[in-house]
Amino acid sequence: MTNVMVTVGAYQALFCCFQAFIDEGDEVIIIEPFFDCYEPMVKMAGGTPVYIPLRPKAPKEGKLMSSADWQLDPAELASKFSEQTKAIVLNSPNNPLGKVFSRGELELIADLCVKHDALCISDEVYEWLVYDGKQHIRIASLPGMWDRTVIIGSAGKTFSVTGWKVGWTVGPNRLLQHLRTVHQNSVYHCATAAQDAVAKGFQRELEHYGKPDSYFVQLPRELQQKRDQLVQSLVAVGMKPIIPEGTYFLVADISEFKSEVPDVPNSDEPYDSRFAKWMVKNKGLAAIPLSAFYCGAHKDNYNTFIRFCFAKEDATLKAADDILQRWKLEKTAP
Repeated sequence: MTNVMVTVGAYQALFCCFQAFIDEGDEVIIIEPFFDCYEPMVKMAGGTPVYIPLRPKAPKEGKLMSSADWQLDPAELASKFSEQTKAIVLNSPNNPLGKVFSRGELELIADLCVKHDALCISDEVYEWLVYDGKQHIRIASLPGMWDRTVIIGSAGKTFSVTGWKVGWTVGPNRLLQHLRTVHQNSVYHCATAAQDAVAKGFQRELEHYGKPDSYFVQLPRELQQKRDQLVQSLVAVGMKPIIPEGTYFLVADISEFKSEVPDVPNSDEPYDSRFAKWMVKNKGLAAIPLSAFYCGAHKDNYNTFIRFCFAKEDATLKAADDILQRWKLEKTAP
């Protein structure tokens, strides 16, 4: 089987891609905000990261912002491609935003990849976690993209077994043959028992695919309920959640909290990082600053957002809601 390679989690799949494809002087376009390993892995391979941000557009009046409101500027994206561009890293659904790239957005990226003969490293580990009737579209399915795309998947995200560390790459043999060289000469082998268990999971899902008792149907339905519960809790305390179309992460705007946690002028630490530390210490609630998902030069451009995870037990979400409700009462107390 030359179109699939099993890896030690999606993390190793990413590592193999960068080591196999990227040489000294190659440029790799990374869409911000990005999963934090992309940048160091590109640099480890000798490449140069080139960053392009998703820019938020104001939602309709009275509506909460959606991850769909964070979009690429077509002209800005086109300007990032050059003769040195070797690849672009696409993460859809996106961690941390939960953005699910639309067909039109994917076509924009695909056209530029074809025009500049660039590869696409497509991190699709959250492919089954899509909400509100949205559809996950593989960029490799678009014209001209199969031969230049490596799809990355994860059993940890697909079956909620992150500790098993089973991932995979899917793509044309002309690309995967180079990944196999890196894989064979680094970890060499993935745990057989874990692979067998994942295979049985897929066999079961093939039999139940699209049916109500399919795990791929049940899991996003359950997580969407948890998402909506967390949204209500955050709104109650005055945060502005950005409704994710996918993944199990939710980003919230904390710009209204500077009266409680004042900004520190000329600080080297982004505001969201200090806020997250303050919130853990004073409220017992944990989140990750969104600035952690940006390159060093851009951290202060998006420093009033924090990322929550809602893939939690109901009791944990209830405890978080209790904290937020108490916080709300403190804010409204005379």
